[in-house]
Amino acid sequence: MSGPTQISPAELKARLEAGGKPTLLDVREPWELAIAALPGIVPIPLHEIPQRWRELDAQAEIVVICRSGMRSQNAATFLMQQGITHVYNLAGGLLAWSRDVDPSLPTY
Repeated sequence: MSGPTQISPAELKARLEAGGKPTLLDVREPWELAIAALPGIVPIPLHEIPQRWRELDAQAEIVVICRSGMRSQNAATFLMQQGITHVYNLAGGLLAWSRDVDPSLPTY
């Protein structure tokens, strides 16, 4: 099995602007969400994914988000191993989103 498909911040922005409604799964910690978060996220910290992944709609398109793209890559790989097929990793995470899409989003 190959890893999750990478989606760039620009691709995700275009998909959202076109009316796409992917589940935006943010796997960062609560203190990180308090600094910066995209609207409409589903917050489940990475360490809770093994217990809580069933809360997600397995038929939905899921874009996994973290700060830099590493934790989200791990979470997306885990979700694929559970049989969820429409999983994407936000390449570069919120750092890339802030750099490429929305410079007003705080970085840390």
